[in-house]
Amino acid sequence: MNLFKKIVSLLNKMLIGIVLTMLGSMAIVIIIQVFSRQFFDYTPSWSEELSRLLLVWISFLGIAYGVKARLHIALGLVINKLPKSIQHLFDYFSKILIIGFGIMMIYYGYQFVVLMGASTMPGTGLPSSFLYASIPVSGFFLTLYGVELLFTKGLHQDLTEEISEV
Repeated sequence: MNLFKKIVSLLNKMLIGIVLTMLGSMAIVIIIQVFSRQFFDYTPSWSEELSRLLLVWISFLGIAYGVKARLHIALGLVINKLPKSIQHLFDYFSKILIIGFGIMMIYYGYQFVVLMGASTMPGTGLPSSFLYASIPVSGFFLTLYGVELLFTKGLHQDLTEEISEV
């Protein structure tokens, strides 16, 4: 179990580093695009497509990280009224659904990447599979974080605690 935690921690740090690099790159590309449009009346053909590609990757990887950090919205109105044993049952069922969804993203996302590998994006000339590869990659992280959540109590952060003022 310690080895699993170390691997997940390393992959988590790597994910955060990659996403922050993508975010910074996207900001730079958009600044270049706006600057060149305003001052030179020229927009690079690759800038909009690259910023869209980075946005898709950041979004999909952010979904996976949101699962790990337990930041997604939960509707506990009905579940919180049930007995604790049934709440735990729904908790595990939700985690299994997350893992299953991650596995589906890997499987079908990979098929879609292979399907789209022959086409290219017009602005950058990259294969379209670069864009769609975000689906199986985020599915991998979603599955990994879902397995990690199986060993923790609760699926969402408890935000009902009162905040004391200092």
